Parts: sequence; C-alpha cells; structure tokens
Amino acid sequence: MWTPAGRGRWHGRALRLWAAATARRGPPESGPAPTRAAAAAAGTPRSPDGPADRKEKIDMSRFSVENTRNFSIIAHVDHGKSTLADRLLELTGAIDKTKNNKQVLDKLQVERERGITVKAQTASLFYNCEGKQYLLNLIDTPGHVDFSYEVSRSLSACQGVLLVVDANEGIQAQTVANFFLAFEAQLSVIPVINKIDLKNADPERVEKQIEKVFDIPRNECIKISAKLGTNVERVLQAVIERIPPPKVHRKNSLKALVFDSTFDQYRGVIANVALFDGMVSKGDKIVSAHTKKTYEVNEVGVLNPNEQPTHKLYAGQVGYLIAGMKDVTEAQIGDTLYLHKQPVEPLPGFKSAKPMVFAGMYPIDQSEYNNLKSAVEKLTINDSSVTVHRDSSLALGAGWRLGFLGLLHMEVFNQRLEQEYNASVILTTPTVPYKAVLSSAKLIKEYREKEITIINPAQFPDKSKVTEYLEPVVLGTIITPDEYIGKVMMLCQARRAVQKNMMYIDQNRVMLKYLFPLNEIVVDFYDSLKSLSSGYASFDYEDAGYQTAELVKMDILLNGNIVEELVTIVHKDKAHSVGKVICERLKDSLPRQLFEIAIQAAIGSKIIARETVKAYRKNVLAKCYGGDITRKMKLLKRQAEGKKKLRKIGNIEVPKDAFIKVLRTQSDK
Repeated sequence: MWTPAGRGRWHGRALRLWAAATARRGPPESGPAPTRAAAAAAGTPRSPDGPADRKEKIDMSRFSVENTRNFSIIAHVDHGKSTLADRLLELTGAIDKTKNNKQVLDKLQVERERGITVKAQTASLFYNCEGKQYLLNLIDTPGHVDFSYEVSRSLSACQGVLLVVDANEGIQAQTVANFFLAFEAQLSVIPVINKIDLKNADPERVEKQIEKVFDIPRNECIKISAKLGTNVERVLQAVIERIPPPKVHRKNSLKALVFDSTFDQYRGVIANVALFDGMVSKGDKIVSAHTKKTYEVNEVGVLNPNEQPTHKLYAGQVGYLIAGMKDVTEAQIGDTLYLHKQPVEPLPGFKSAKPMVFAGMYPIDQSEYNNLKSAVEKLTINDSSVTVHRDSSLALGAGWRLGFLGLLHMEVFNQRLEQEYNASVILTTPTVPYKAVLSSAKLIKEYREKEITIINPAQFPDKSKVTEYLEPVVLGTIITPDEYIGKVMMLCQARRAVQKNMMYIDQNRVMLKYLFPLNEIVVDFYDSLKSLSSGYASFDYEDAGYQTAELVKMDILLNGNIVEELVTIVHKDKAHSVGKVICERLKDSLPRQLFEIAIQAAIGSKIIARETVKAYRKNVLAKCYGGDITRKMKLLKRQAEGKKKLRKIGNIEVPKDAFIKVLRTQSDK
C-alpha cells in the first residue's frame, strides 16, 4: 500500500541519485554553446549539436564576394565523391572527425542502402586560409547517368568543379559525360585522382588519360586518398586558387535562382537558392517570376550540412529559403525569385528534363488512390525530373503514366515511395516515347499537329493513318578493356546499334561510341554489358533525337479477345521473340478454367506466337468398367461438346496478380 512514509523514502532516493549524477557530470558550462558553423568560422572548438545549436545565427555579411567559392564534386559512380565530401566537411569543422562519418550528405535511406548518391546535396564550409575567412559552398552530385539532370542543375549554382577519377579504374563513361557538362557551362575544372592508397592504383596512367581525353595538363592533377584524408587539404587550397569568385552585385535588387527543393509537412516547401544579385532576409516579401505569387520569407539560412538559420543571405551565396509555399506547383525548379515591386529579368533556368522511360503506376488497392496521389505530388517536388500524366486501365483501375530519366531512376522513385510514404504500387513494364507522322490533312486537323508522340502503347495509330513511325535514339559511350571488345560489339549489334567511333584512351582501354535505339537499352542492356565484361565496362548515353523505324503494335488475345493492358509496341524484327515471352509468362500466371484458354500474340490479323492453358478435365470414363468402345467414345464426345460450348460463353477473368506478374519489370529477363 502507498503511504506518506513510502513516498518520502522514494523522494529521498531520487534526490540522492540526482546529486550523484550531477557530481559525475561536473558543473554546467556558462554561456550559450557556440553553433557548429560559428565555431568553425571562428576557429574555436564547438559543442555537439543541441537545442542551442539553432538559436545563434551566423552573420553572413562577414564573407565578401571575393572570399566566396561555389563548387561541385562530379565523377562516375563509386569514384569517391561522397567520401571526399565527408573529408572536406571534417577539415572545415562542419562535422566531428569520427569513424562513423560515411556518406554524411547522403541523407536518404535509399542512398545509404544502395551506396549511391541520388540527390545533389549542398553544404556551406567555413575555412581559414592565410588569415582570411573563406565561404566555400560545396554541392555533392550523383554519378549515375539516370541522375545527370541533378548534376546539370547543381552546376548552374557553381563557378567550378572537382572532377574525381578513380586511380584504379581510370576514366569511365560518366566521367566523360560530366566533364562535358561542366565544360559547356564554362566552369573551372580541377582534376582529382582519388584512391591512391589502393594496391593496384596507377595515378600516372590516369594522368595520361586525363591529358589525352580532356586536354588538361598533368601537373594540374591532385593525387589524394579521400578515405585516409591524404592530400585533401590541397584540394581546398586549389578550390580557393583556381576557382573564380562569383560575378554578382550585392547592391542590385534581389535575383535568386531556385535550383532544388524539398517538402516538409510542417513548414511547406524548402527551396535551395543561389543568389546572383542583392540580398534576402526574414520578413522580406518576394515574388516568383514563374507563378507571379507573393510570399513572405519565414526563414533563410545555410546548410552546414544541417539547416543553420542566418540573419540574411547575400549575392554569391548558396542557401535555403522558407516562404510558406504549400502547393507542389508553386516551387518550380529553375524559377527566379525577386523582391516585391522590384522586378528583374528572370534567369534562363534549366533545360527541362526529357523523360527517356515511361511506366504505368497504379495503387494495389483503389481505396489508396488519394494517399498515393499526395505521395507522388510531394515526391515530385523533391525530384522534378519525373513527369506525371493521369491514366486508367480496365484491369488495374485509375493511376498515372510516369516519365523517368532511366530504369534506375524508376526503381529509386518506387523505393522512395515505399520508404518515405509507405505506399505500395504496381509498376508496369517500361516503354519509351515513340512518334508517328500523320498522313492525311483530316487527321492533322483532329490531332492539331502533324507529328504525334505516343507514350501509351494502346494509343498507337494504325499503319494506314501514318506515313512513318519514329523511335528515340541515343548516342551511347562505352569504355571497356580491349580484351572484351569482341563481346561488346556483338552485344551492340544484337541491339540494332550503329557504330560511330572507336578510340584507344590508353594501351588497354577503348572508348566506343554507338547510336542505339532507346527501347533496346532501356531494360537490361547495362546488366548484360556488366556481366559479359566482368564488371569492367562502363556505359553512358545522351539523347540523339528520333529516327525512322519499322514499328508494329502487338496485341495479346485470350480466346480471341484483345487484352488492352498487354498491348506493346515492338520493332518488326523482334516481334516474334517478344510475343513468345509474353505468352509464356501469361501461361504461367493464368489460373486454369473448365475450358481451354488460347493465349496468342498477334500483329493485325497475323498470329505470331501461341500458348495454351489446358482445361480441367473430369474423368467421365470412371463408371465404364468394361464394355463396348462406342460407349466410351459417346461420353468423351459429349464432354468435348460441353467444353466447346463453355469456351464460347465463358468469360476469362484475368486476376490482378496475373497482370502484375506479366506487366511488372522482369528482374530475371
């Protein structure tokens, strides 16, 4: 029973425990704890993150334009961009030096699981060099070809790049693509040869490759080990010496470029901005050049790498801005922000991303449609390169047709939906956007254009309505050791590719350029290339327009009835093999009925592949324990007639899971 005496004993024990804990911890420090960024800027030790960390704001006016540098890290996949970013953050005091600092800027769960960067991340670094305080704005970018749009957006906020090359692997396909992105943007390029600590590292060979392919003198290369931190200090010095400060004017009116954005359910849209002119502070009224809407700024700050509020942001600096944007359509990537009643000429923004792959997305249960719609809208703020069109299907219900930059992009988007929004979806087999040139003036008037784009195979026009079909093509770059040249060439020929160029970049590595039809490489080309080259070949592609092709629309029939969801567009030469694969998958997926089901792939009225699902069959001869054969034949004939009648009137219900098995991307293909 609880008595006053018992309560007193319990209270005394609690006081003794508290006194002992206080004695172990020591007296509290006086004064507020310095912030992470302020401590780093002042060159003093700082306390770990805590509630006081967000209270003290940094004075950004201390960093003049001459002492500001904006740069990105670009490289091929797994060449050490994120590891180098970790070391730079440690060197400038943005994060503590611990063994747990791995992929600090890779904040998404999908990035940590796959070990790749998906989102470009910004961090403002405060660095003392020769008695001067420098503000270095770093943007860590993805390396995979599917996320090159992230790279191009990030480069718009920079004046220079660190081009990281693996000392073991050498120049890869995406290294070449990223270099030319930076070269076209007229940015300063600092070549960094990473992983010199590896046993098989050959930095001299890589220096020769860089000199031959990019025409950058060998003495400009910096050899480092990002993992061990060797020579990383030289990288920071090179950034200050070789990258020019931004060309901006702080006395002009505000002109800020939105180069990225994220969504916070409590604060709305958080816009990442690069200031080209003027300054912005809390309380300012700003206007979007795209939507013409006016907002009041609630918070401005820098990322260090976590959000660190500041009093103001000045021209030449990169930071974030929260202004109460609640709707997904308000935060346009590439938009220009300016002060209310002080309009400016909008910045050119970015080329809009061209989707390379389209796939249908449907909720597993239609009752989840609204939740999934909200999740897709929020995720497309964070990933503006995804295009969304509403779509519906008889079998799968209401959904969307989404456009992605590639297959990995599609997989990552699906994974993020599941992890961040707990949404499960059905993703159909990816297709590419085809075009058709219409033949008659009546059709041109109906469609309001001569050339129509087809992203849904069910809307593919008949051959009688068009003069020609066009399919998208890409210029692919393959870099491979010369021992695999024969196998790689055979693979490319099997995918209808046309060779354009071949060049040795050193004694045993070859760079091949091919013109590929996009639908031939979109699903499994990369996997096939990696497996036949033992993982050594690398691949990258860029859009090369459209070319004429012999395309056909292939229908899938069940007992003579067309199944619209399974209509596909294929090249005439590949129609038979693709039709056979779909028929086989359907045969394995459809449940057996009391009557036979004929599964056929057809082009027009011509059947090109067939599979049969056998009927369930009752043993009608069980009661015949002997006697005349005519009795047995009579029973079998009657059964066959019943099956024939059933087949005419029987309706084949295709279960949803059968559609999912046939339509979903086949990982074992």
